[in-house]
Parts: sequence; structure tokens; C-alpha cells
Amino acid sequence: MLRLGRRVFEDHEPVIMAIVNRTPDSFYDQGATFRDEPALARVEQAVSEGAAIIDIGGVKAGPGEEVSAEEEARRTVGFVAEVRRRHPDVVISVDTWRHEVGEAVCEAGADLLNDAWGGVDPKLAEVAARYDVGLVCTHAGGAEPRTRPHRVTYEDVMADILDVTVGLAERAAALGVRRDAIMIDPGHDFGKNTRHSLEATRRLGEMADTGWPVLVSLSNKDFVGETLDRPVKERVIGTLATTAVSAWLGAQVYRVHEVAETKQVLDMVASIAGHRPPAVARRGLA
Repeated sequence: MLRLGRRVFEDHEPVIMAIVNRTPDSFYDQGATFRDEPALARVEQAVSEGAAIIDIGGVKAGPGEEVSAEEEARRTVGFVAEVRRRHPDVVISVDTWRHEVGEAVCEAGADLLNDAWGGVDPKLAEVAARYDVGLVCTHAGGAEPRTRPHRVTYEDVMADILDVTVGLAERAAALGVRRDAIMIDPGHDFGKNTRHSLEATRRLGEMADTGWPVLVSLSNKDFVGETLDRPVKERVIGTLATTAVSAWLGAQVYRVHEVAETKQVLDMVASIAGHRPPAVARRGLA
């Protein structure tokens, strides 16, 4: 069971986390939701399409112009407060690795801290414990924030993923973060080449077997683009295929751009697995 904000998600219940970038230089939308109005419209659309979590980010993952903690907070804190006001029941996540930003967004009403850089700031978990919010524990291969992997190697990439993410999760629990509010994330593309991300997907069941809820952030990423030789705007089919495989192997939370399409994929997989009845059942009954 996963308990975040006012929401409780059962073990086999797939959960969609919609991405809302408060950055002018996002790799995917090039700043389409940097201003408040389109960003709030994006939240409304995502919620209406079935997103239970809104993930707000103030710094793009890749290299680029330096963004201070103060600027990151300026981009996210007020927005978190407004989303909280408009959507009291939605789970609000903030994608940050900095404890200062984590503290500020928790004060504004965030329910979850999405640490995509693998605990590079150990104080972030302390913030999660102090504010009784959730935490995503991600494998980033020891990479510094906003850097790209360069000739990275692993003897066994999944063994490293398990060692790091489970270690971060246990540390967070020891600090006081609720165990039912902690997720682990293999960190596709982060500190990994395409073959590493494909292997992490293929072996995702090993993460699910730990008992920690597994979050995957697959949406339009480079490993999908390189696998299919497709640019960013042509990676949706590859992303959805990877989503279906991840769902079958036991992932629970999906950080995505395309909410409606992802929901159909997850509903279909859940029905095949026997966790969800068909929406209608007429065929062969008349």
C-alpha cells in the first residue's frame, strides 16, 4: 500500500504522475508550461485524464544555464501553493534534489519529494521525515546533478540499482519517513547508457520483489529514442511499449507526459493481469 497526501493506493493499483515543467528549457516542451496560466491548464488537463500525482519541476535534468536554489524555489513554491488550493485531493510532488527547495515546497503544501539524483543531498530525506511527506529514492549511478553519463560501466547494473535504491529507502525509513510513502526508481537514462536502461527495464521485477513500490520515469527519454532512432516528439509509441512491459513486471507509479494514453495502457495491462474488470463486457453474452 502507498499512502501519499490524502490518497491511498492499493498494491496493484497503477498510479499516474503527470509532469509539469516550470522551466523555460525543458527537453520535451521547450518551456510550454513555464508561465503560470499554461502550467495550471496542464494540471487541470492531467487531473481530468486520470493523473493522481502532479510532479512539478523547476530545473531541467540536463545540462544548461545554472539555476540557483533561490530561482528553483521561485519557480515552484508559489505554484505548489496554487495547485494545492485548486486541487486539495491531488498528490503534489516536486522534482528536486535540494533540501532548501524541499523544505520550501513542503511548507507550501507538497506531499512528495522526487529526488531524481540519488540522494546527492542527504538532508532531503531529513526534510521528508520532518514534514511527513513521501520520498522517491532513485539510482543515478553517482552522477552529479544535471550531468550526462560518459562511458559509464557496471559489473551488474541491476545489482547496483538495488543496492543504491534499497539503501536510500532504508535510510529514509530510519530517519522517520513513513515506509508506505517511499518509492524506489531505477533512474532510466540517469548515469546509464541505453543498454543499461533496457536491462533495468527487462529486470524490473527484481525491484518489485523488494517490496518497495517502484516508480518509473520513462516518458520520451533518450534510451527510447536511441533504441528506435526517433527524435523526442516521435517517442510516444516506444514509451508506451516500455510502460506496458514495466507494468507487467510490477512497477506501480509512472511519471509521464501523455496521461490519457498511459492510462489506457495501464488499464489494459491491469485487466490482462486480472486486477481490473473490463469497462464493458458484451461480447458473446447475447
